[in-house]
Amino acid sequence: MKSLAAAAIIFISATCVDSFTTTGKSPLVAAPVATRKEWTTGVEIQLPDFETLFDRVQKASPLAKHVMEGNSGGFDALSSDSDSLKWKKLEHNERKTVHRIDKLDSYQNIKTPLLRFRSSIKGPLIAERFSHFIMDFEERKRWDDACARNEEVYPIDDLDTVNAILGDKEKYGTCTRVGVGYTQTKQTIISPREQLIIGGMQEFESNGATILWGTEMEEQHNYLLPEGQRHTRAKSHLFAATLAPTDDGFDVEYLLQMDVGGGIPHFMTTPALTDAIKKLFDHTKNYFEGGEGSELDMHLKSLQRGAELEVLREIEDIDESLTVEMDFSKEVAHFHDDTSLLPLFFTP
Repeated sequence: MKSLAAAAIIFISATCVDSFTTTGKSPLVAAPVATRKEWTTGVEIQLPDFETLFDRVQKASPLAKHVMEGNSGGFDALSSDSDSLKWKKLEHNERKTVHRIDKLDSYQNIKTPLLRFRSSIKGPLIAERFSHFIMDFEERKRWDDACARNEEVYPIDDLDTVNAILGDKEKYGTCTRVGVGYTQTKQTIISPREQLIIGGMQEFESNGATILWGTEMEEQHNYLLPEGQRHTRAKSHLFAATLAPTDDGFDVEYLLQMDVGGGIPHFMTTPALTDAIKKLFDHTKNYFEGGEGSELDMHLKSLQRGAELEVLREIEDIDESLTVEMDFSKEVAHFHDDTSLLPLFFTP
């Protein structure tokens, strides 16, 4: 996953992991599913404990819980008692792109604020586009001035095995993308920061929703870092973005519990993180509400052309198959009509 982080926007610290080794020697942790997979030749990569990760997400995100329980709809479909945590309201204005921002001073016994952003976007829900805004370096630079590097270092293509580990498709959906990514910020008023994350995307067929998730890799995984100068490590203790379709668009609930490192007080970093997420959603709104001739319109037309080409290829394959069958039928008919061949098979 071409990874994430403005002043470092992202993912979740997990100490419980399933271990996979590509060398077959000394796994870091005994895998409870007893599965070792060569995700990338010669490289050991750990997957998170998905049950622990999604339990944390559901507890802080009523929309994620709503989706994972198989329900449809966005914020309007949530019950009044869906939120069990005592949030502090930072902003609430229904006319703004990010219409609500809440904060917990600590979460998971970690004294780093957890921020929660809510936004309602008009237009079709295409989760791949939203994740693209975060994970693609060129796209990221359009809204994130602090991003210096953003790349997927180890994609995991064996999604069948990942989904087998997840197990409960009704609860966790289908994992359609997962991998290890690296991100680095520029020198600003603070020195550059870097992150190493494993993240993925879960799609829920029953209600059309998607959850983006991620895990900050531990220090023991530093062998996965790309070569080059090391920087102060930022820690995202929790990240998730839940996208749920509505009648005229989709709702997004975005969680971020981020320590930018270096001992900088949270009251100084929280405004910067909040501003970065707002820019992401402004970019999202402009993209999905662009109308005819917009980037979204061109993307949809490109998808349509791709689908049409695929249909044509299938038709061509069918035509070729029919042509072969017809040619074979002609040969068989010729064989039956050609009595000169009979002595070869019916010699007295």
